[in-house]
Amino acid sequence: MNSWRIAAGRKGRFIKEFIDGGFVSIGWHPLGDLTAYRTREEMLDRARIEYPSWTQRKLEVAVNQAWRFVHGIQIGDHIACYDPSERIYNLGRIKGDAEYESGPREEELEVKRSVEWQRIVSRDRLSAPTRNSLGAIQTLIRIPEHAAAELFGVVPAVQVEFVDPLPTEDAVDESDPYAELLEKSVQRVQDILLGLDPYEMQDLIAALLRALGYRTLISPAGADRGKDIVASRDGFGFERPRIVVEVKHRGGRISAPDIRSFIGGRHADDRCLYVSTGGFSQEARYEAERANTVTHLMDLDGLARAVIEQYDNFDDEGRALVPLRKLYWPSLDQ
Repeated sequence: MNSWRIAAGRKGRFIKEFIDGGFVSIGWHPLGDLTAYRTREEMLDRARIEYPSWTQRKLEVAVNQAWRFVHGIQIGDHIACYDPSERIYNLGRIKGDAEYESGPREEELEVKRSVEWQRIVSRDRLSAPTRNSLGAIQTLIRIPEHAAAELFGVVPAVQVEFVDPLPTEDAVDESDPYAELLEKSVQRVQDILLGLDPYEMQDLIAALLRALGYRTLISPAGADRGKDIVASRDGFGFERPRIVVEVKHRGGRISAPDIRSFIGGRHADDRCLYVSTGGFSQEARYEAERANTVTHLMDLDGLARAVIEQYDNFDDEGRALVPLRKLYWPSLDQ
């Protein structure tokens, strides 16, 4: 029995479909029905035709993952799927063989395998080695034994290895090795952010706004009258645009009524930023989209990426809250 981690699309955008529908899925629309290929080499030949500019290594890594999903995963295998908005791994068992569905569905959902979802595990409860081993950017990876034992609570047993003449699912596309490093960096920064207390998180958001060229006023502890931070170019809120910020840290998802309450007292020309490390409900996102006041919602993933992107412009106070070290990487453009 093997254990696998599969991504629910970019940033987990299909996680709700996976859990509610009781399945996991991949898709590779230009290659059509992935279950119809008789050999891996046949799939590889088709991929070469569809992607003539790809390197041999990149083709092999992509084909290897597709082939494993269809033929490598066995009924009864463990499966883990990460929900980045909730920071939880959904755990279950594979119940069926791969089946192809054509039609108007998203292309990433064309090939499915049914799953019996059983329980969830918080990423924050996992050890650092396990978190690191699950952080690869590939769509499908086989989970190492030590991580599988921690996730699924199963003592590792002697396994029958899946014979694989192509690169393993853990192989990184050599054309962009930086992407793997960046995604792991984002996850580790998220871990640091969750370790901040609510007041430190408020100070961090103010530091991020200062890195963007604004001056900030932070509300004192206690009732904030619907705002934690006001940012503007002049530092007093007289010069437009004025950014009004609400910060909610380490709670549950923010709901639509929370968003309505936040934007209800704003001026028409205010710009609103709501930061929630617990994420937002879909209804809350709809509420922000149709608001008369320009409103941006920032979850934990968005915050971590913004911190990394703007870190060079952080002042000492911001860097003290999230200490990072710059890594220089050879340019691929030369």
